Amino acid sequence: MSKQKIRIKIKSFDHKVIDATAEQIIRTAESTGAIIAGPIPLPTTIRKFTVNKSTFVHKTSREQFEMRTHSRLIDIRETTPKTIEALQNLSLPAGVQIEIKMLHQV
Repeated sequence: MSKQKIRIKIKSFDHKVIDATAEQIIRTAESTGAIIAGPIPLPTTIRKFTVNKSTFVHKTSREQFEMRTHSRLIDIRETTPKTIEALQNLSLPAGVQIEIKMLHQV
């Protein structure tokens, strides 16, 4: 008998939005009777950019910016068609990227 497992990876620039989204996904999946593992916080990806303040003359005058991408991982086991349908009809806030993978366990 093969069981279905869903792995959801959530990414966002704002950690408050990503935590609220993860909580909403967990509540929805638990209401359909699925078993949940997570949310597991993954390492924050930090991209740094250095830009010259002046276009030509003052090369030593620079400004630095960084962009942080927060990630969470949620595993949902023992899913039913009702769980999958509830997750598809979920409305999530803007600024959140979701990657869903369906895995089959033996």
